[in-house]
Amino acid sequence: MSRSSSLQYYIATRVLLAPVMLWFITTVVFLLLRATPGDPVDAILGPRAPEAFKTELREQLGLSGSLLDQYLNYMGNLLHFDLGESAASRGQSVWNIIQTHFPATAELAVGSMLVALVVGIGVGMLAASRPNTAIDAGGRLFGIVTYSIPMFWMGMVLQLIFAVQLGWFPLGTRYPLSLPAPDGPTGLYAIDALLHGNLLQLIATLHYLALPCLTLGLLLSGIFERIVRVNLKQTLASDYVEAARARGIGERQILFAHALKNALIPVITVLGLTFASLLGGAILTEVTFSWPGLASRLYEAIAARDYPTVQGIVVFFAAIVVAASIAIDILNALIDPRIRY
Repeated sequence: MSRSSSLQYYIATRVLLAPVMLWFITTVVFLLLRATPGDPVDAILGPRAPEAFKTELREQLGLSGSLLDQYLNYMGNLLHFDLGESAASRGQSVWNIIQTHFPATAELAVGSMLVALVVGIGVGMLAASRPNTAIDAGGRLFGIVTYSIPMFWMGMVLQLIFAVQLGWFPLGTRYPLSLPAPDGPTGLYAIDALLHGNLLQLIATLHYLALPCLTLGLLLSGIFERIVRVNLKQTLASDYVEAARARGIGERQILFAHALKNALIPVITVLGLTFASLLGGAILTEVTFSWPGLASRLYEAIAARDYPTVQGIVVFFAAIVVAASIAIDILNALIDPRIRY
């Protein structure tokens, strides 16, 4: 099999598996929601509501009929990209909820990932370039601590220190109520402020975004630190690096021009898995910081037993994770031809 045909076969396989993965995730979410105890109709209307109202709401939520009928009806609507209507927010479609709240989550996710990559790769490089020293041990300790600290605890501690005690950052919400929020096509306040050239709005956006991104990014940075440190150590001990040293090439040039490039290949693979962790961690981050994102809205929907909203948001998150995983697999195949075979 030629190199180009093997790459095409690899990409086609990954793309064809995506609908299967989404179907499996959707089915599991559907069954788990209906296996939970309690009646969502009673949770919304109350146990004393008239039976006629309950019957009407069950039909709107797709809870009438047998489990198989509910499942077939839900999958049929999903194939037409119909996520249904929120039960808790009557008259509001699930797609509208996603469009309203997802930009805040996306902004938090991108900012947190940037913090995680910069801190994780930086600490990992520093530790690997000085093996068997106090700096190396400190890097190892940093990776273990940041990976094991609970997110909600870290968020509350940072809020108490930097928001309550020092007053450097604001608490809660996404933007100051005293200023008009950036209005633009993306819904991402930082991007929209840049598009309009409004420096005041950009500074306010970054000010409110800094502490949540720092919290989630620091906790995820331990994953990248451990991978970079281990792989960079192995790369620096390889034969071609020793040959470069023998030719008189400086350590800095060896580190950045030769070793780091190969050591970062596993980081690309972990990016996809970390992205899934980022979405999961975003729920705790948004709840802890009162961030008005889609993950926080999912938490509210779970508490209200809003089946359509929970199913729609989880499927939306699943589609993003599957798409990111496929993109990472393809990028790895382009970088490392051995993966294709």
